[in-house]
Amino acid sequence: MKIAADFSKRVVVHSETLPWVASPMAGVDRRALDRVGDEVARATTIVRYAPGSEFSPHIHTGGEEFVVLEGVFQDEHGDFVAGSYIRNPPQSKHKPGSKNGCVIFVKLWQFQPDDRTHVRLQTDLMQSTVHPSFKYVAVTPLYKDDFEEVSLLHFKPNACMVINAKGGAELLVLEGSFDEQADTLVKNSWLRVPINSSVNVKAGSNGAKLWLKTGHLTDVENQISRVQNA
Repeated sequence: MKIAADFSKRVVVHSETLPWVASPMAGVDRRALDRVGDEVARATTIVRYAPGSEFSPHIHTGGEEFVVLEGVFQDEHGDFVAGSYIRNPPQSKHKPGSKNGCVIFVKLWQFQPDDRTHVRLQTDLMQSTVHPSFKYVAVTPLYKDDFEEVSLLHFKPNACMVINAKGGAELLVLEGSFDEQADTLVKNSWLRVPINSSVNVKAGSNGAKLWLKTGHLTDVENQISRVQNA
């Protein structure tokens, strides 16, 4: 299966307009943003757990990164409320589910194979700092290594920012809205831009809160190769 699989192209997906598609597990539905592969895939997805639903225990051979958008996600490591940011590295194992239901934004098979760093953050309790170049934008750092950088961006109403996407970038709108080129992105809209590009963000009249990931698209071919050889 291939969805938005040309990584040389800019892609915008308004995920709230997509239908929910059932996964192999009862009560767990998905909205695919990009995907290369079948059930084992390099994938970026919005996933909805119905109350009481769960996956069977499994190993994340290629790693799993997610943000809890609504409700409470649960596994044997804890309860993760909306706003939680989690990185389960390659070879980690868990049994995910949700007693009362939840929605998450999740990325699979996009780690470096030797990464073993677990990250579990409740971002709503974290401090942000004013961006050094854009005074109406604040930043909450979430993760950084030699390969990629992940953060939250907090925009005041109508604030502007240029994001250097030399290594590619992805943004997910968590709150508010922003304009980029001819598109207006609202809550749960997703933008991916290719390597050697830039993103010109103008926040809406109510500001915006964005999840941002940069740098990782330089390794797409290797990520897909690892999926195909899994």
